[in-house]
Amino acid sequence: MTASTTAPSEAQHTNAHIDPAAQVAAAGFVPVQTRSERPHSFEPSDFGVPTGREVNWKHTPVAKLGPLFEVATQNDGVSYTFETGEQYVSSSLAAGQAPRGEVFLAEDVTAAVAWQGAADALHVQIPREEEVAEPVLVSVAGLGADRRADAHIVIEALEHSSATVVLQHTGSAQYAQNVEIIVRNGAKLTVISLQQWEDDAVHLAAHQARVGADATLKHFVVTFGGGIVRVNPNIELAGAGSEGYLYGLSYADAGQHFESQVYMHHKGPHTKGDVLYKGALQGQDAHSVWIGDVLIGADATGTDSYEANRNLVLTEGARADSIPNLEIETGDILGAGHASATGRFDDEQLFYLQARGITEEEARRLVVLGFLTDIVQRLGIPALETELLAAIEAELAEVNA
Repeated sequence: MTASTTAPSEAQHTNAHIDPAAQVAAAGFVPVQTRSERPHSFEPSDFGVPTGREVNWKHTPVAKLGPLFEVATQNDGVSYTFETGEQYVSSSLAAGQAPRGEVFLAEDVTAAVAWQGAADALHVQIPREEEVAEPVLVSVAGLGADRRADAHIVIEALEHSSATVVLQHTGSAQYAQNVEIIVRNGAKLTVISLQQWEDDAVHLAAHQARVGADATLKHFVVTFGGGIVRVNPNIELAGAGSEGYLYGLSYADAGQHFESQVYMHHKGPHTKGDVLYKGALQGQDAHSVWIGDVLIGADATGTDSYEANRNLVLTEGARADSIPNLEIETGDILGAGHASATGRFDDEQLFYLQARGITEEEARRLVVLGFLTDIVQRLGIPALETELLAAIEAELAEVNA
């Protein structure tokens, strides 16, 4: 879909005010302006192959993603292992078999590819009123950089249940993934997507969730590995009193591209949302992209919502793109806001620490740890928190080497 670029005649050149929106409308094409207006389809051909000019692809290296724009001919690029919680795996779900598709609507070509390519969806179901103390850990292991896989995963927390589900990605593959999250009324669910891929892995994922009345979803995207990793969460706070907390943490090295396009839709009344993504970058062509969209719908009275993205650029040659957007359709809310900041080390913080006898290298380490630890401590899994802090230390050792 492209707008006409026919040049206006000489007679049309005047000093009158030019309205770009009116010109586009007159050309017969109005581009998608907001996340809520994006088209949906389960047919990859309805989207076509991205060119990089589309609003949702313009920050992504689409030239490197060719294999993921077509359904995998051999869906054997990854293996799945349940480290804990296998008892919560239900029968796999074919397309059209509930609850698969109850929430999920593909909004780009790779999500449609994953839908078509995943004949059977993995279904994790937490029983009604059950409180699961130990995290359900699903290990997704890539079997080779030249191998493809499509997946659809359904995570369902039934009424008044409580659980944490971790998707841990390692190895290498070219992986198109859909994650459909259903949080029934009164349930409390935490979903952690942990990307620890090898540097040649490509992982494109669409996470879509619906949160019922008086239910809570905590959703984490933690990315430390992979060549190109794009995880896009789309959360609908549908029920009255529902809450959504979306957190992200990334650390990009030279040549890595980490991206998240986050969408939170406040649909029900008296909903609460909090979005906070933090990233660190170091090395030539390290690139992070964060686009945050919040829609407060017409019926979402009494809503309280805030989104923020913070990036710390540690070396020359690294780049962070950050775009927050907020759309409000009702004036009867408690509060709404957004913020974005990208910068280098705070010289005053470094001076303060060095003035107390701390070396510059150690001062930089403490600043980065303090910046990123905020997200790590929200996970609520001590063993995983320790693992991620060690990973941050290892990254810092490279930049200080």
